[in-house]
Amino acid sequence: MSESHAGAAPGTPTRHDQHDRWPRAETVEDFRRNLAAVDARIAAACERAGRDPAEVRLLPISKTVDEARIRLAHAAGCGWLGENKVQEAQRKWEAMADLTDLRWSIVGHLQTNKAKAVARFAAEFQALDSLRVAEALDRRLQAEGRALDVFVQVNTSGEASKYGLAPEAVAAFVQALPAYAALRVRGLMTLAVFSAEAARVRACFVRLRTLRDRLRQQTPAGIGLDALSMGMSGDYEIAIEEGATVVRVGQAIFGARSTPDAHYWPTGGAVEPDA
Repeated sequence: MSESHAGAAPGTPTRHDQHDRWPRAETVEDFRRNLAAVDARIAAACERAGRDPAEVRLLPISKTVDEARIRLAHAAGCGWLGENKVQEAQRKWEAMADLTDLRWSIVGHLQTNKAKAVARFAAEFQALDSLRVAEALDRRLQAEGRALDVFVQVNTSGEASKYGLAPEAVAAFVQALPAYAALRVRGLMTLAVFSAEAARVRACFVRLRTLRDRLRQQTPAGIGLDALSMGMSGDYEIAIEEGATVVRVGQAIFGARSTPDAHYWPTGGAVEPDA
């Protein structure tokens, strides 16, 4: 993969104005159609950026989606699912324990008192932004005899309403992570500004990639920063053009949620990753 994708396709728009237009999937065939459409857009974005589509992992985000529709999505080929809230994810994991190949990623902010649950069932945690959480997860994982893939969350938009480390704080944070042996650091994660202005969105993704490339030169042994988790239903194509290796897509797969995007991107209080 090339180290720079900046300017790959500056005219690519966001799709943040498409709420209520995402087709709702109600059957296995619906899910296959939606997944095929997303895969085609991933492939097109990769072609514009001169990348191999195999470099990009699609993470379907199933928050607010009921068990019956999740089973349909699984039957259509979804082997990974991402959830914001630990309790919701744990409930679904327990209800679908028969789907032994289904892996769960927690992509929302984590409080230390929920670390025990995450250590039990999650295959991935994408929102690590404090050493208190790192310590709590490591302790619980050691007790479970498990390891966990993690991404460090970075606030690239500078918005007070978002979780994540400030870019200038990431280097020191990463240097401290080898102390937590059960955490397998895979890369960085961010949420771009929620805007119809593609240039503002793209700038967040460029900032994360540039930070990753700089940190790679001083990464401690055992810490991996190859992965970049960025991009959601409204902007994953731009994210791929700027180097995303994981895109978190919910509504473009499952269909529009009953609540508008603004519900997940409030002007006050910390937001969670919409998708």
